[in-house]
Amino acid sequence: MGKTDIGPPDFWDMLPEAIKRNYGTWKYHEHVRPGVLKHVSESGEQLYTIRAGSTRLLSIDFIRNICDIADEFCDGHLRFTSRSNIEFMTTDESKVEQIIGALNAMGLPVGGTGNSISNIVHTQGWIHCHSAATDASGLVKAIMDGVYDHFTDMKLPNHLRIAVACCINMCGAVHCSDIAVVGVHTKPPKPDHERVIAQCEIPTTIQSCPTGAIRRHPDANIKSVVVREDLCMYCGNCYTVCPAMPLADAEGDGVAIYAGGKVANARKPPMFSRMVVPFLPNKPPRWQEVVDIIIKIIDVYRNDAKPAERLGEWVERIGWEAFFRKTSIPFTEQHIDDFSHAVETFRSTTMFKW
Repeated sequence: MGKTDIGPPDFWDMLPEAIKRNYGTWKYHEHVRPGVLKHVSESGEQLYTIRAGSTRLLSIDFIRNICDIADEFCDGHLRFTSRSNIEFMTTDESKVEQIIGALNAMGLPVGGTGNSISNIVHTQGWIHCHSAATDASGLVKAIMDGVYDHFTDMKLPNHLRIAVACCINMCGAVHCSDIAVVGVHTKPPKPDHERVIAQCEIPTTIQSCPTGAIRRHPDANIKSVVVREDLCMYCGNCYTVCPAMPLADAEGDGVAIYAGGKVANARKPPMFSRMVVPFLPNKPPRWQEVVDIIIKIIDVYRNDAKPAERLGEWVERIGWEAFFRKTSIPFTEQHIDDFSHAVETFRSTTMFKW
């Protein structure tokens, strides 16, 4: 059958030959060192995977450079993980150190496997997203600089996943990550009445609001809209259809920090993250307050958790009261879940874990 551009390409055509030969017959894998995995098949063939950290926004020159490494050592094969790590695969053990040397020459760290922190999955931030309350790439760079040693070693109780979403629409995996940073708006959109009539369709703008916060301007002579602050949830839908209603605000935008989530079904069911810091202002380029709190949480978790215990499982064991005490994070009224349909999440017994 002839090839077309309809639908996704066949993944089989992109697999390395060693994976094709042993597809479905892998017996076990080992963590050779941070960033290096060895898979062994039932036939005895071995496949080495070298994982390197990378940014999510890449230049063409960078992509050409990593493709050169793949061409030289891996028969042209490489892959990106869901967290934007780059993985190179080879059956030749002697090439492992050569690949690591080539990656180090590019300034790329090797790690992120086993009991470590992998790359941070994140959204677009100020680079591209029109509803961003914070940056993503800059914030992720600052965080990874602070936790770099946990990427290149495997000394945590279990693997730890961090995610960053630049607004509450959460394009990233922040709802089920061990630690998550979420951009939050605290001020409603500001309609520019002169631009609204020129750039926006008022009925469409009104209908774009999921909470009904946008209304026609009460003055019939002003062809614009107003926003009810008590109904606005800062989703940015209105700005999507009406550029004259910007949501970004230098003073009102910031981030919240969540912790305790996980996607894995191992030992305990998947868990949602819980808010631990309601709001921190944006302080680019280093976001030092955010980085310091994340480092503190990781340090306490590393020293207090049992082997193989995920961060959320550790918190569940010691109790949230102990979590706030050990991390020195203040508990505020914003931590109390008062959502009208959250009855099932309320702690309804007197069995507190102090």
